[in-house]
Parts: sequence; structure tokens; C-alpha cells
Amino acid sequence: MMRAVLLFGTGLFLFAQALQGALAAEVRVPDEPGALIAAVGQAEPGDVLRLGDVRYDGPILIDKALSLVGTGNSTVAGPGSGTVIAITSGDVLVQGIRVEGSGQRLNDLDSGIAIARSARNVRILDNRLEGNLIGIDVQGGQDVEIRGNRIVGRNDLRKSERGPGIYVWNAPGLLVEDNDIARGRDGVFITTSNHAVYRNNRFSELRFAFHSMYANDIEVTGNVSRGNDMGFAFMYSRKLRISGNLSEQDRTHGFFLNFANQAEIAGNEVRDGGEKCLFVYNSNKNRIADNRFAGCGIGIHFTAGSEGNVVSGNAFMGNRTQVKYVGTRWIEWSESGRGNYWSEQVAFDIDGDGIADSPYRPNDLVDQITWSQPMAKLLMGSPAVQLIRWSQSRFPGLLPGGVVDSHPLMSPVSAGLSASSSKGTTNDM
Repeated sequence: MMRAVLLFGTGLFLFAQALQGALAAEVRVPDEPGALIAAVGQAEPGDVLRLGDVRYDGPILIDKALSLVGTGNSTVAGPGSGTVIAITSGDVLVQGIRVEGSGQRLNDLDSGIAIARSARNVRILDNRLEGNLIGIDVQGGQDVEIRGNRIVGRNDLRKSERGPGIYVWNAPGLLVEDNDIARGRDGVFITTSNHAVYRNNRFSELRFAFHSMYANDIEVTGNVSRGNDMGFAFMYSRKLRISGNLSEQDRTHGFFLNFANQAEIAGNEVRDGGEKCLFVYNSNKNRIADNRFAGCGIGIHFTAGSEGNVVSGNAFMGNRTQVKYVGTRWIEWSESGRGNYWSEQVAFDIDGDGIADSPYRPNDLVDQITWSQPMAKLLMGSPAVQLIRWSQSRFPGLLPGGVVDSHPLMSPVSAGLSASSSKGTTNDM
């Protein structure tokens, strides 16, 4: 009897779904004042509203399963206050629309498109969002797809007043892919949201390209940050997969780890960076492998008791200071007989195995003194300092502790984007 009841219930549900699909209609929204607002209000669940090459008045509230499809030249414009398109229902599609005219109240999360916690299986595809405070706000919606959008924020406000291109809170199952994001504060800003994929996006004219806090089990792959204040920042998070990303000409940091643990950071690249290619602060049990860090003031700044990290197969090339590590204990940066490539190391490889015959130690006692006492830099050219450095190079036992690479590589060919591409990671350059 119970089986029969279950089968009947399932059949009834499938019949209702089929009936809803049969009743769904395709509606062309006319070019009239208030036409879009009226069409959304009158639509039945499952309807497809098709927009023309015209400008429609907003704001609109989508509280039922609908498809809102434009031509690419269709515009939905808000009045300059609040959110332009608010979505509270599941199974909604917004595609091919230019969205503009949100408010500028950050505490109210004024956005071009806002997806509420009650929404699920929402798709935001191939839209252009311009001049909104927040481009797309995902506030608790699950299994949301944001793909192929162009988001241009606002730079006419102070940085503290600007919003992100995409703001994410508590949105498991999120896919953010192949979007272009420029201006505003952060390209993607995540707070307290797990289990998501951020892939093949491009960021420019921002404070942070990618900024995550309390975001566990996320994948960040194939993204490009160019000319931002900072590239990729990961804070208070664990189980991260960060691969195939490019930071180019970002002014302060290419990659920034702060209380980031159990992360796989592989096959990424920093080119012509600013202050630091990679900053690691109190981050533990991470694997930092096969990355290329080039052209920064500091290749890697490693500090605040970070422990249990593996650093292997990376290429440090042309950085003014390859490593800044202030500590008194030795840290080994090689794994299974494979270390890193250091562009300024002069070494021999007599047996031709690709591994240098002598260890590499990037820092000495003079470095430690100048980092803790910056005025000591005035003495850098003195004979006494040169004698100390010469003595330490001849007698490594005099070194105060620090990073040692016992198996440095002779070639950088396995590090960076080319390495990650060969392993199946896609990159959009």
C-alpha cells in the first residue's frame, strides 16, 4: 500500500510539472511605459518574457519561475535607488540584458541583480551590468550560475563606498565563470560561503580582484587579474584549490594568504608585480607548488608562524628580494629531492639531473638585521657588512636560521601557467 501511495504521489508531481510546462507561454514585452513591470506581474510560472532592443523601466521583482531574455541590446533601468532586478524565486533565467540604475546605499546592498536566499537554480547569463553599486548580489541563493557577464562598477565614489562586482554570502553550489569585471571595490567578494567554483574570470581597475573570507572548499582556477591594487586574497579559509591563475602588474600583492589552511596553490603565475608576489601570514599545511613568481619587490614574504607548508617546484625570477623570512629556525623548501628555481643562484649540475649540486639559502644575517632595523641599510656598503656576508657564504654554520632549499632546480620550465595548462587547467589570457 505504501509503495502504491508513493508511486501515485510521484506520478501526480510529474503530471503537475508537465502541465506547468504545457501552460508556459512566450511573451514579447512591448515598448511601453511600465510594460516590463506589468508583464512580470501577470506572467505564469515557467513563462519566457522576451525583451526588444529598447529600454524598460525598473525596478522589477521576480517572485516566480521565469525566463527574462533580451537581445543583448535590451535594457532594464532602475530609478537610481534600490535594486534593479530582485529575484526571490527559484528556476529563474536572466539573459542578454543590460542592467543599470541601482541605488548607492551600500548598507542596503543596492545592486543591479540581487538573488535572495529563497532562490535556487538561478542562472544569470551573458548580461551587461554597468554603473551599479553592486553588480550581482548572491545573498543565500543555492546552485546559482553566473556566467558570461560584463560587470562595470563605479569609480566615482570613495573606495569605502564602492561595492563589489559580485558579492557572495552563504551560496553553496555557486558557479562564477567567464565574467569580465572592472571598477568598483572588489571583483568578487565572498564572506561565509562554501562549496563553489570561480573559473576563467577577468578582473581590472579594482582594489582586490578576488577577495574571500571564511570560504571553505572553493575552487579558484584560470582567472586573470591585471592592474589591480591586489590580485587574489584568501583569508580565514581552508581546503582551497587555487590553480592556473595569473596576476599581472598588480600593485601590492599577487597572492595573499592570511589564516588560509590546507590549500593547494599550484601552477599560478605573477608577472611584473608590485610589492610582493606572494604573502603568507599564519597559514598552515598548504602546498605551494609549480608557481612562477617574477618581477616583484619580494618574491615570497613568509611570516607569523606559518607551519607545515610544502614549497616545491616554484620559479622565483628577477625579484629584488626572493624571500623575506624573519625567523631563527630552519625551514626546508624542497620535497622528495625537488626544490625550486632561483634566478640569481649560480650553481653547477655535474651529474645532469636538473638539480643544483649545492643548497640555496636566500637570506643571511644582514637581511635579518635590515628587516628589523631599517636604518641599518645605511651601512650596506661598509667593509664590515661585506665581511659578514662573505664569512656566512663560506661558513653556513654562522647563518641564523631561515629558508634553505637543499635541492634547487636548474630550470624554471615546469613552473607557472604552462605547467598548469599541461595538467588540464584552462586559462583565458
